[in-house]
Amino acid sequence: MSSLRTLLAALFIFAVAFDPSAVNAKFSNSMYFYWGAHHSAILGNGDDLQLVLDQTSGSGIKSKRPFLFGSIQMLIKLVPGNSAGTVTAYYISSSGDRHDEIDFEFLGNASGQPYTIHTNIYTQGNGSREQQFRPWFDPTADFHNYTIHWNPTEVVWYVDSVPIRVFRNYENEGIAYPNKQGMRVYSSLWNADIWATQGGRVKINWKGAPFVARYRSFRARACKWNGPVSTSQCASNTAANWWTSPTYSKLSNAKFGQLTWVRDNYMIYDYCKDTKRFNGKIPPECFKPQF
Repeated sequence: MSSLRTLLAALFIFAVAFDPSAVNAKFSNSMYFYWGAHHSAILGNGDDLQLVLDQTSGSGIKSKRPFLFGSIQMLIKLVPGNSAGTVTAYYISSSGDRHDEIDFEFLGNASGQPYTIHTNIYTQGNGSREQQFRPWFDPTADFHNYTIHWNPTEVVWYVDSVPIRVFRNYENEGIAYPNKQGMRVYSSLWNADIWATQGGRVKINWKGAPFVARYRSFRARACKWNGPVSTSQCASNTAANWWTSPTYSKLSNAKFGQLTWVRDNYMIYDYCKDTKRFNGKIPPECFKPQF
């Protein structure tokens, strides 16, 4: 009976953590514009946001405080129509030259062509760990839940509760992991036509401006960063730190099946397979089990 209660509790926690309906914090309470506020807006009761890009400026918003470990969620409806050259970025990042960062970036495309879901992770200022995917849905037709789940064991990128990527902690083997710096949540819409679409060959068509990305309730079910003391407090195995539960230390068999389906059918680039880029010296984490 006790094992059944434990299982039911774990399932309940997982449902709350990744159900889009549970994303109910207000942008007006949790975030502020750091760029382009003059033509973007927090709407409604503070639950809705729009970021705008035109020929004068893009725009960006970030969280009022940093976090260390937890689940960061955002509902996003991407720029419709001809979005070529635009990038809608959604990521968490610390500051400084040796910053940590975990990214979603959505690379626009010409009308009728799919977006690219671009992911990356920086540790101690080092990135170059890109993986890219095509969405299996139209990300401009409705809102979809993009989640960064981050704990002392692994980082998982989710799209509508489906895992698309995992980066596990192998710090004890000399591979840096983002576990010592608090990170704020950012999102921005900007002109990246020097590289975003077909390597920069397709530029923004400003006749389609203004370009608008829309957002619904942001939520950070995460540990508040209060300085270096948080590196141990946020990683401790306590009831309050739900992300340290064994439930979240590794994907379940069902989630692993979803991950495999995405990677087999929708992955279009994996840095671990780009031997030419690294002159045959593939990053060491590529030889470690990630799932």
